[in-house]
Amino acid sequence: MTEMLVILAASLLLAWPLGLYLARVMRGTPMKVDVLFHWIEKPLYRLFGVDAARSMSWRGYVLAFVLSNVVVAVLTQAVFMTQAWLPLNPDQIPNMRWDTALHTMISFLTNTNQQHYSGQAQLSYLSQMTGITGLQVVTPMMGLALAVATLRALFARAPQTAAGDDRQVPVGNYYVDVVRLCVRFLLPLCLVWTLLLTSQGVPSTMAGGPQATPIDASAGMAQQKLPLGPVAAMVAAKQLGANGGGWYGPNSSFPLENPTPVSNMLEVVGILLIPLAVIFMIGAFTGRRRFGVLVFSCMLGMSLLSTGAMMWSEGHSASAATPLLMEGKEVRFGADGTALWAAVTTQVSNGSVNGMHDSLAPLSGGIAMVNMLVSAIWGGIGCGLQQFIVYLLLGVFLAGLMTGRTPELFGRKLETPQVRLLALLVLLQPITLLVFTAITLAVPDLAGTSNPGFHGISQVFYEYVSAYANNGSGFEGLGDATPWWNLSCSLVLLLGRFPLLIIPLVVAAQLAAKRQAPESAGSLQIETPTFALTLVSVIVILTVLQFMPALVLGPVADHLSLGLH
Repeated sequence: MTEMLVILAASLLLAWPLGLYLARVMRGTPMKVDVLFHWIEKPLYRLFGVDAARSMSWRGYVLAFVLSNVVVAVLTQAVFMTQAWLPLNPDQIPNMRWDTALHTMISFLTNTNQQHYSGQAQLSYLSQMTGITGLQVVTPMMGLALAVATLRALFARAPQTAAGDDRQVPVGNYYVDVVRLCVRFLLPLCLVWTLLLTSQGVPSTMAGGPQATPIDASAGMAQQKLPLGPVAAMVAAKQLGANGGGWYGPNSSFPLENPTPVSNMLEVVGILLIPLAVIFMIGAFTGRRRFGVLVFSCMLGMSLLSTGAMMWSEGHSASAATPLLMEGKEVRFGADGTALWAAVTTQVSNGSVNGMHDSLAPLSGGIAMVNMLVSAIWGGIGCGLQQFIVYLLLGVFLAGLMTGRTPELFGRKLETPQVRLLALLVLLQPITLLVFTAITLAVPDLAGTSNPGFHGISQVFYEYVSAYANNGSGFEGLGDATPWWNLSCSLVLLLGRFPLLIIPLVVAAQLAAKRQAPESAGSLQIETPTFALTLVSVIVILTVLQFMPALVLGPVADHLSLGLH
């Protein structure tokens, strides 16, 4: 418990000024460091042919977002498929199989970083540095840019002409937003975190790994090659960018990727830092600090409840007394340290691990699934705020129905076209997850589970939940390096990323195009404790209850069966 409080306090203290700085960056407020950053940014704008002073409508913004993703996807796929013939491959890693390369590309393109490969054995240094670390910097900032554009639309003044025409609503310049976020925000943070992790012994070298002689000759290996590389830079990006993909297959449970208690604390704080900063940015960026407090209080309450339940389940529940649960856990961190990381990484859509989630207590695995199903307990960078806005709009709609008023947010009516788009997002999640889980479980040869019983259901359901939630962690008893898993998860990854980022922006632009009515005593007040409780209740109903059968057949039944034995 002490470790949880220390990490939360450190994250809050660092995130508060960082959030204020982020608000200034996205408002374009003049700062003393502009001279330095303009020297970097202006050549990039010329290279991309961007007019930095021109704002876009939501259509132009979304089109730029989609086109940039297509370009990055093609380049990344090419690198993975040809890495054996490219430089920076001292360990002579062969080209990736096409389906594994496709899944890996889509996984990192969607800021999910779900890994069906082992990085140190299947990726060259060039692939790790460009296709993996490069995307870990760019893609979270793409998501954050969409979230900032949505805030601009939500709090925009109504256009003077052509009311109802969302093409008149400016939401910012996509290319400028992404460049500023990368250059002024994430890259400097990654540099600091890289130096801190390197000081703790995380490898940071371009040389090939050395050869070692195993102590135990009975292992049958005369020599063992130790994989190294520029690991610290990748780990910094994976944690700060809510990415989660590890340089090594065992992720941050591997001593080279997470060697000391200090590095462990740095990595956990890194998971929380930017999602918290984004929440602190809201009040300063929008000018409605009470709205920022609403978002923060809802997320903090859900986070504390989730983390407390996870640490109880993993360290103090009846099933936690089973010695077998220490299998797959890093003994340096123990049950509490593993539970804390598992809670934080699934609340943030980060997906990195310092112990195998397949070895968690059954109820702990269920809590991790609920965190990902909610996907707005801090959530991913950009995605978490977009998901929260979806819940907010649905909460406004339901509260309006219950009180007999026309639902409206900040003086703008929420009408049929907007509700239809929100309903599409609400239905997309259960249809995607439950259909793919049912198909996979119905054909045992496709599933590749290591457990035939209730835990096998959890393994399959967790994999798809993780893919849809932009998380990337997994129950690694699952044999997921197959064409079925690569292709089915690729589709789930895309469905969980692009609609969630784009639809809230469309809805916000449609609302911004409407004439704004002045707030009165009859207006729904959302910045109140009552609405906050209503909103949390809506989140619970829309996520936990609709997936209750899957949770009961998986982690709950697994827990009860373990108790019987």
